[in-house]
Amino acid sequence: MARVPRDPGDETARILQLQQEVDQLKEAVASHAVVDQAIGVIVALGRVTPDEGWVILREVSQHTNIKLRNVAELILIWGRSGEMPDRIGAELETLLDQHGPTQIPGAPPLE
Repeated sequence: MARVPRDPGDETARILQLQQEVDQLKEAVASHAVVDQAIGVIVALGRVTPDEGWVILREVSQHTNIKLRNVAELILIWGRSGEMPDRIGAELETLLDQHGPTQIPGAPPLE
């Protein structure tokens, strides 16, 4: 089969397109890790399941009109520093109260 010559400009454009795709995939992986870690914080804090943690994270994002990844980043910063914007903290507390258990597992019943 005869080889068809290619235009070097086509190859350059394809390389640039592939590099953009690689960059987008790297960003997606990093974003996914941040979200997963924030769900872990919510699970530990609220004693909820990972699925409930996802729902809580998503609802905080929706109710505060802040992108999910940004909310996740703020939760991770809060886990390290103890500082969180009041708006996020209030919404997170409200949703944890709604979704979380009424008492710590294994603790004596509340009177």
